[in-house]
Amino acid sequence: MVGVAAAAAGGHVGAPVSHQYRAVGWNPHKRAYDTIAAAVTALVLAIVAGGSAWRLPAITVETMILRATAVTALLLLHVILSIGPLCRFDRRLLPLLYNRRHLGVLMFLLAATHGGLAVAQFHAGGDASPLVSLLTSSTGWLTVARFPFHVPGAVALGILLVMAATSHDFWLRTLTAPVWRALHMGVYVAYFALVLHVGFGALQSEVPRWVAGLMGAGVAWLAALHTLAGRKEAVGDRPALPVPGTSWVDAGRVDDIPDRRARVICAGGERIAVFRYDGKVSAVSNVCQHQNGPLGEGRIVRDCIVCPWHGFEYRPDTGASPPPFTEAVPTFRVAVIDGRAYVDPQPFPPGTRVPPATVDQR
Repeated sequence: MVGVAAAAAGGHVGAPVSHQYRAVGWNPHKRAYDTIAAAVTALVLAIVAGGSAWRLPAITVETMILRATAVTALLLLHVILSIGPLCRFDRRLLPLLYNRRHLGVLMFLLAATHGGLAVAQFHAGGDASPLVSLLTSSTGWLTVARFPFHVPGAVALGILLVMAATSHDFWLRTLTAPVWRALHMGVYVAYFALVLHVGFGALQSEVPRWVAGLMGAGVAWLAALHTLAGRKEAVGDRPALPVPGTSWVDAGRVDDIPDRRARVICAGGERIAVFRYDGKVSAVSNVCQHQNGPLGEGRIVRDCIVCPWHGFEYRPDTGASPPPFTEAVPTFRVAVIDGRAYVDPQPFPPGTRVPPATVDQR
């Protein structure tokens, strides 16, 4: 495709990189989110504890805290698992992603309090150690009446412990984004274990039946939400068709790409974000190196693509973060012919500068 190749050789160097780039850390927005999360959590704890005390005047303080932390942690887990798919439908919810790991740690602390009190109340009074008692107090795995529902609860708590302990960016950098993300997908295993824990606990009258109903409604909500979000994402994963006789793909009309934003196409087995800015077009991998966030849903600010999830920045022509940061994403050749953008799906190594294609301004 001589015309495309010739157009791809054109272009010019973009504007200088912003020197105002800062690492993602504590800021007023995060403090506000954490303050609101803590206040709402405290309110839910108070409502559940107060409701338990009103319904059961003889209830002990330990049992009241046990129930309050369980219900609050369960609600918070459903909120956490809902944030991702909800953001696929409404970009205004993206700021919630900034604080999702904080919510996860808060949820783990509530779950750990519940688990610690449960072990102390039900397994610390015998001759065996509490852990041995927890694992051996019931062996009726194939029966409803004697199913050891405490065991899947302990499994879920162990998974949440690992996730909370590795929530800091240090572990993200150490483990690498793909490994870290795979590890944190264990939250769905923990959720399944909690379904067993709550379901069988309710059947054995150890858990209020309304909590089991809450869990059932939560399962239905998450299943529907993830299914709809998956269908929406599948539409964007349809591979773009190559131009006949070439490997290049048509990314559509340049004028249809919002200024300083991107159109995401699927080619070569991955998503590519095609950005239009300052009369130029560049293409980079859609996957942020921080947490695999969707760069194509971000926008260009101060000459850098800003990831909508956590604010990591990349130059559109090089795919590299401004110094002193070292993150980089693959780049792709782009050509503009007759008002349409074409992309070569063969990626360059992360951080490789590719001259932007110039848009005809006539």
